[in-house]
Amino acid sequence: MSTRVDCHQHLWPPALVEALRRRDGFPCLRGWTLHLAGENPYQVDPAAHDVTLRRERELAEGAGRVLVSLSSPLGIEHLPAADGAELIDVWHASALVLPDPFHVWAAASVTSPDAPALARVLREERVAGLQLPATALGSPSAIARLSPLLAVLEKAGKPLLVHPGPAPAEDGDLPGWWPALVPYVAQMHRSWMAWHVAGRTLHPRLRIAFVALAGLAPLHHERLTARGGGAFGPADPNVFYETSSYRADAIGALTAVVGAAAIVHGSDRPYAEPLDPATNAAEFFTANPGRLLAG
Repeated sequence: MSTRVDCHQHLWPPALVEALRRRDGFPCLRGWTLHLAGENPYQVDPAAHDVTLRRERELAEGAGRVLVSLSSPLGIEHLPAADGAELIDVWHASALVLPDPFHVWAAASVTSPDAPALARVLREERVAGLQLPATALGSPSAIARLSPLLAVLEKAGKPLLVHPGPAPAEDGDLPGWWPALVPYVAQMHRSWMAWHVAGRTLHPRLRIAFVALAGLAPLHHERLTARGGGAFGPADPNVFYETSSYRADAIGALTAVVGAAAIVHGSDRPYAEPLDPATNAAEFFTANPGRLLAG
């Protein structure tokens, strides 16, 4: 694949925005202020979710394909069955009609997994694969519980994207960046460890990408081995690490452990900006995403 890919962005179609405004409980929007159980109220920039503006920007920057996903920190996948399913249906219906270059990561309830419903969504050509929150994959037993969804995904030949989930409610006046640097990173680290223990055994052919370089979990491979977690390596060719918010220092360190072929570019726009293609390996934007998406 020579097309330049951004594997991870967020864009809320108007129907999802209106659905969040109609809600009485978390997550909800009041105007453009986002309210979540575990984070400070967040003032959303309306331009960040203006489909026309975002499309023009991506095309001007030369993006060939941009994969957008439901924002898992909202906690929608963890909502009770009917509540969450309604918002997930809104997401699929509204995101699938976004214009090129936008393609879609599917979403699924993790409280009431519905494998047949996921199978139907995965048949859509514009669906790249499934995104699940790391908070639902944080132990071997959690992965086993969601295996019906993962089996459907594996059968479809499409990948899994593991994304930070909702931050827990905490006491005290924490800075706004706290969730992204503390619970999100810990969630990614934990989900990677759980996959190391059980995921590949349960799903030998599933391609998987961890957002935010998996919280840098692979850098702990020496401690993992020393504490009895087993040897790490050679790198699994079907495990990928998405770059959002990280730059040369972290990407270089992780590449030294997992290899450059495992790194895929994702920006997490509008919350962070893309890597510069002029100063980063071309394979991060083209060949590696191609193998993640198509095998």
